[in-house]
Amino acid sequence: MSTTGIPHSSHWGAFRADPTADGVRVRAHPDDPAPSALLRNVAVAATPTARVLRPHVRRGWWEDGPGPDERRGRDEFLPVEWDELLDRVAGEYARVLGEHGPRAVYAGSYGWASAGRFHHSQSQLHRFSHCLGGAVRSTWTYSHNVGEVLMPRVVGSQEPLISPTAWTSVEAATDLVIALGGLPAKNSEVASGGITRHEVAGRLRSARARGAEFVLVSPLRDDLAAELDADWFAVVPGSDAALLLAMCHVLLTDGSFDAGFLERFTAGSEEFLASLRGADDGVEKTPEWAEPLTGIAAGRIRDLARRAVRGRTMITVSWSVARTRFGEQPLWAAVALAAMIGQIGLPGGGFGHGYASTGGVGKRAGTYPLPTFPQFADPLRVRIPVARIADALLHPGEPYEVDGRHETYPHLRLVHWAGGNPFHHHQDLQRLQRAFRAAETIVVHEPFWTSTARHADVVFAATTTLEREDVGAARYDDRLIAMGRVHEPLGEARDDYEVLSGLAHRLGAGERFTEGRTAGEWVEHLYEEWRTGPAARAGITAPPHAEFLAAGEFRLPPEPREKVMFASFRADPDRFPLRTPSGRIELHSETIAGFGYDDCPGHPVWLAPEEQPDEEFPLRLVANNPATRLHSQLDHGATSQAGKVAGREPVRMHARDAAARGLADGQVVVLRSRRGSCLGGLVVSDAVREGVVQMSTGSWFDPVAGAAAGVTCGYGNVNVLTRDVGSSRLSQACTGQHATVQVSAFEGVPPRVTIFDQPA
Repeated sequence: MSTTGIPHSSHWGAFRADPTADGVRVRAHPDDPAPSALLRNVAVAATPTARVLRPHVRRGWWEDGPGPDERRGRDEFLPVEWDELLDRVAGEYARVLGEHGPRAVYAGSYGWASAGRFHHSQSQLHRFSHCLGGAVRSTWTYSHNVGEVLMPRVVGSQEPLISPTAWTSVEAATDLVIALGGLPAKNSEVASGGITRHEVAGRLRSARARGAEFVLVSPLRDDLAAELDADWFAVVPGSDAALLLAMCHVLLTDGSFDAGFLERFTAGSEEFLASLRGADDGVEKTPEWAEPLTGIAAGRIRDLARRAVRGRTMITVSWSVARTRFGEQPLWAAVALAAMIGQIGLPGGGFGHGYASTGGVGKRAGTYPLPTFPQFADPLRVRIPVARIADALLHPGEPYEVDGRHETYPHLRLVHWAGGNPFHHHQDLQRLQRAFRAAETIVVHEPFWTSTARHADVVFAATTTLEREDVGAARYDDRLIAMGRVHEPLGEARDDYEVLSGLAHRLGAGERFTEGRTAGEWVEHLYEEWRTGPAARAGITAPPHAEFLAAGEFRLPPEPREKVMFASFRADPDRFPLRTPSGRIELHSETIAGFGYDDCPGHPVWLAPEEQPDEEFPLRLVANNPATRLHSQLDHGATSQAGKVAGREPVRMHARDAAARGLADGQVVVLRSRRGSCLGGLVVSDAVREGVVQMSTGSWFDPVAGAAAGVTCGYGNVNVLTRDVGSSRLSQACTGQHATVQVSAFEGVPPRVTIFDQPA
């Protein structure tokens, strides 16, 4: 690594930073073949823009005490002293724990705030809550909740998510890649914990140069790079399962499926194949049946199925395809199609879930632990699905079902959030506002005045990653980065550890939480504990901490030999069975069938989403991840702001749809759904299927500018439009990828965006 500048890391790349009079100057890691443009967002974090510079409280909570409050999100904030606020919050913790117990506390967090191993907000908050008897926590992720629940039921583990067949295998052996949801370069720029080398685009180019062919199944043509010359199947959003089932039907009726593979390696194939013939509903799942559902001609579907069995085929399903209503079905159907092709366990063949959804999927994964801040055992062990937080706040005590269990939502009175922004991740933001107003106390750690901060009662002024020292590491990367402090904390900001230490001491748990160490001492301790423990046992000779700091990084051993998912299982399924009831891939699961879920039966089926285009909302919305930032992070950064259109989040629409509404490129438009409305800047594009509009998530929620415009959000947060309902009773996962909307011109002068201003 370059010896000038301060080494640091982010989820979108390692870099060196130089403090300047205007903030910081960032240079990508010299070994990175394709650095991310998201690095240009980093500089704004070192400026006071939108920063929480000292701790604040909401006036109503400070003066009137805790309780549900309709003023939350509208009230003014008061700056207060750290000790006074820590005393008050510790007292609120003592009240809630004393009167209601730990089931009344929600330790909410999402670990994207920092790429560091110590300053990982989720770990910090969970350790703190475990010192106090526990708290209710979330389980699974907004990104791939469906796969986290479904894959263990179908293939016995989360291996397709965590460690699928390596890119090197695809690059060398695959003849045909069928990419449902695409392989978008923008998503592959990011990896949790950091990414030193961005390699996905290069791997894909290499595969194409060797002769691999690509098929893109997506309503968005640029979900796969143009240089790959993909065959574009501009599918109707949400119809992927119908396409896959029709392809399975072709192989069945042609007799070209691998019957031997199904017999030896799968369970329930008889039930699944019978369903293709119409055993469930009397309808054969032919390409002609699928054509009106998918918008893809029957002949093209039939041809694609036949192409899939001519050579080595990899079927990849992006996380986004499953982030929909009944999202279990396309993922399960892709497994079934791969099984019928019979190449699961072969180099470059089979299926994967999430290739290019992040830059880490398909890369090396060390078999040894990384430096990790210990969290202690959770004494409470109460979890709710991550995407059901609004349900829990709005409906305490109500029953729900998930993954075969009958559960009850706890009555959450104190919500403590660090390192995440639910007003980005969650859907139907007006409903989330109502949910936040139902709590008694909401405490957040925030560097910026996001809408999460503005809907809280207590806002602890948090440092950014640039203001901390840490060890950057990711299980998919080959470097440990000595993350140096780039600049001193702005204003009175403190890191999560210092805030939680202050609370823990006031609540009698300080010694257990801190073990007598400062943050800097913890960082050194975690590194040395790793160096002399897991690293040494794995045969890795890492330098002492002082030498690590001087070098700025430590390079881990080369990636292991080529990884092929389920290779051992294919070689000997009796000796290496899967962790399913049958030990095989379950094309029909008796377990899931036994749950009796009509929204997720025992084998993959086609289930039409309840929300369909109509006269009022005739367009299908695709709400995908942004290309100009990670989630909502640093939306006021240079790259993110350069991507805005007319000062708003871009919304893309086909030229014929725009012409039918009298809309022009660059115009400010209004998007409306059954749940809310927002402004956007129009981009007319032939890369979007007709009848579809695309708008990325992550613009900060600005209800103030929205009120001035007569809409829910005046800046372009697409999650005011999306639906807050679980994918099914099996996974209860996020369904924020799709909605139905109408788009019209905004009349008048667009209001000024206010979300980056300091609040009243």
